[in-house]
Amino acid sequence: MPFMTAIIVIVLLLLASAIRVLKEYERGVIFRLGRLVGSKGPGLIILIPIIDKMEKVSLRTVVMDVPPQDVITKDNVSVQVNAVLYFRVLNPEKSVIEVENFVFATSQLAQTTLRSTVGQADLDELLTERDKINAQLQEIIDTHSDPWGIKVSLVEVKHIDLPEAMQRAMARQAEAERERRAKVIAAEGEFQAARKLTDAAKIIDENPSALQLRFLQTLIEVSAEKNSTTVFPIPIDLFKPFLEKAAKES
Repeated sequence: MPFMTAIIVIVLLLLASAIRVLKEYERGVIFRLGRLVGSKGPGLIILIPIIDKMEKVSLRTVVMDVPPQDVITKDNVSVQVNAVLYFRVLNPEKSVIEVENFVFATSQLAQTTLRSTVGQADLDELLTERDKINAQLQEIIDTHSDPWGIKVSLVEVKHIDLPEAMQRAMARQAEAERERRAKVIAAEGEFQAARKLTDAAKIIDENPSALQLRFLQTLIEVSAEKNSTTVFPIPIDLFKPFLEKAAKES
């Protein structure tokens, strides 16, 4: 009786080791006596006990944080840069056979590529053309990880940490640029105002009566302030028509 019980237990253990269930996003790479048989899944997988070995691989997108890297840019500025990497397994067989640990290998590849790519760019290019840097990183990492059955879909530079001295210098530069723009805008305003005044002077010179109308308009604007006493000069030209009429009558 104990012998039969032992046999039943052994059979159950063998059946348990032979039956595997893989989820929708998982694939099983099967090795039979050390040789690659292929990948199976998802669903129920039947293995030959003792003979077959299975490596489980996930096909979901992996989001990896690339640690901050100390980099010297092309114009000799020391910065610290980190990034985020999105990749997934397209070929489970290659991801197991071609590289020992594809996650660790991809992480190391991303770190070295980030240092080399940022080191070839100027600081201004790194700050203003980040999309270009991201595209270069994605292309290089994807090319080198393709033999491992890995597809890199996106690489994004997250943060660029500048030294405090460089931050102060950039703040002074930005302030000086804003002052320059303000002075240019003010000069352009003065130029346009001078041009309009010149045009107005030409119109007044052609029509002397316009000067009198402008003078009366000025009086109206002054009287709107409700001052108790207003002193203003009266041009002789206002009385000229009356003097000429009186001279003709005399």
